[in-house]
Amino acid sequence: MRNWKSTVCQASFFTAFVCSCLAFVPVSNSVAATAAIPTYGYEVVHSYPHDPNAFTQGLFFKDGILYESTGLQGRSSVRKVRLETGEVLQKIDLPGQIFGEGITWWGKRLIGITWTSQAGYVLDLDSFAFQKEFPYKGEGWGLTRNDKEIIMSEGTAELRFLDPETLRETRRIKVTADGKPVDQLNELEWVKGEILSNIWQTDTIARIDPKTGKVTGWINLNGLLPMGDRILAHPDVLNGIAYDAAKDRLFVTGKLWPKLFEIRLIKR
Repeated sequence: MRNWKSTVCQASFFTAFVCSCLAFVPVSNSVAATAAIPTYGYEVVHSYPHDPNAFTQGLFFKDGILYESTGLQGRSSVRKVRLETGEVLQKIDLPGQIFGEGITWWGKRLIGITWTSQAGYVLDLDSFAFQKEFPYKGEGWGLTRNDKEIIMSEGTAELRFLDPETLRETRRIKVTADGKPVDQLNELEWVKGEILSNIWQTDTIARIDPKTGKVTGWINLNGLLPMGDRILAHPDVLNGIAYDAAKDRLFVTGKLWPKLFEIRLIKR
């Protein structure tokens, strides 16, 4: 698993919060064995600066602003970022023992999860003021939303669907490709009625039918970050998908990447 992560405390870890208010890796067997599923390449439309110290875990775009969550214990944060410049406009650090993971939004709330603490948190979307924490079982990896539900990954082949008001799990789907489970589902984004998911430790994104869980396409982002940037910046793996529905723009980045890219998909 993620050997650079360490175990964190599970008990009331937001008390302090309230008071203080890689190079390309070959895809797994489950991915490689699905040649019949369409594969998409990409065209870079634009590249933007990205904080090379941001260990990106979650990403979404709303009202002209990027919202980003970062991980690692002692370095986890939630921030608002200006797309064009990479400038951090607003930031709040999570408690030191927390390993932050995915984020999404619902109404005026920003909802985030943590890796092994079995608890998530809710912030005010505007001020980042802490509102509450909520429990769940198992690990938390990625988050996104549709018009009715919040969708959560846990690093397995299953996606959980949560009630956006209670944040309780209501159902699950298993993600498969040619009948075989596809695990390591990580950062998520809802795009035009389907779920996009990073496959952790690869340069591959899966396009997933939310009704059946079937993979309808693979997006191969091999070579997206130029080799010069990889050598100089020592980035980690691809992670981070955001979609601007108003302008039909798809953004991707990675952990510790110095750039964020707007891309256009090209069917091969």
